[in-house]
Amino acid sequence: PLRGKRDVETLKEGLKDATIDVIVTDHAPHLVEEKEKEYNAAPFGMVGLETALGLVIKELVQTGTLTLMEAIAKLTINPARVLRINRGLVKEGARANLTIFDLEKKWLVTEDGFFSKSNNSPFLGWELPGKVEWTIVGGKVVYQDD
Repeated sequence: PLRGKRDVETLKEGLKDATIDVIVTDHAPHLVEEKEKEYNAAPFGMVGLETALGLVIKELVQTGTLTLMEAIAKLTINPARVLRINRGLVKEGARANLTIFDLEKKWLVTEDGFFSKSNNSPFLGWELPGKVEWTIVGGKVVYQDD
């Protein structure tokens, strides 16, 4: 866990100077009944994937730590490169996994807004930029905003 402001600033500096190549989530949602246990007995994890883009834009792009293109590379191309998988690029013949988002459109993180099996997030109530409009996986639309 992040311990304090100094830790956060050190991580941001690592992202900015490219010491840190990738941004990933440990998307590990758990059902409410699994989390409603004593701290040491409850499984670790929370919803992470669904808020990742908005948080990166708000906390890293809008603050000037990263450009939008640097942030997107750290979320897409760079993890694929590190894992040595042929993903993360938009090019002819590539697997069509795309997220289309509106950088100007804001959205509110709410308990009923998650598609995951849980809604345990410390970001409930936050307004985030970068509303996802479409998600395409393997060339098929799997999410389309109303």
